[in-house]
Amino acid sequence: MSAIENGEDAQPIRLLIADDEHLIRGALEALLGLEPDIEVVAGADDGEQAVALALELRPRICLLDLEMPRADGIEAAERILAALPATRVIIVTRHARPGVLRRALAAQVAGFVPKSTPAGELADVIRDVAAGKRYIDPEIAAAALTAERCPLTERELDVLRATRGSRGSASVQEIAEQLFLSSGTVRNYLSAAITKLGATNRHDAAEHAWQQGWI
Repeated sequence: MSAIENGEDAQPIRLLIADDEHLIRGALEALLGLEPDIEVVAGADDGEQAVALALELRPRICLLDLEMPRADGIEAAERILAALPATRVIIVTRHARPGVLRRALAAQVAGFVPKSTPAGELADVIRDVAAGKRYIDPEIAAAALTAERCPLTERELDVLRATRGSRGSASVQEIAEQLFLSSGTVRNYLSAAITKLGATNRHDAAEHAWQQGWI
């Protein structure tokens, strides 16, 4: 039985919601705001805004979309948790790519759910996470167990991340400047990544790494 059912004067769970899709965020704010023990304190359009609002408002739970501009959900989670270790983060995603769950767990995310989760079930996940539990959607967990293991080094992932982050428009020299490496070193990392993944070029390698959730 909950504190509310017992008539106890419990503080509501203060919740921040971040999603760049305004329709989805608005629906979540409205539906979760109807829960008597959940208080939606803010909504954010992107990862940077989510971090700034979290630092200002110190919510108990941050519900972050995985794919947002200006820092994705996991990047935002890492920054929020580094500054606010008492805050708990739940990631929601439409496309649970293999490998993403491992990134989320490494970032100390406490919950990982698909966007198809009904609002009532999501409210229960929020309560569980606020109580100190961890929740991972069973289908996402099962997919992660059978996912391809990443054969790439951190530096190889860095150059592929820079390749994809620029939407394929950055030259090797620009990637080298971004990562403070020489052009020759970047070419070596790209060549190694392409070979390991059996890709035809750096763009194919970057896309494969993204699909697997490694970058």
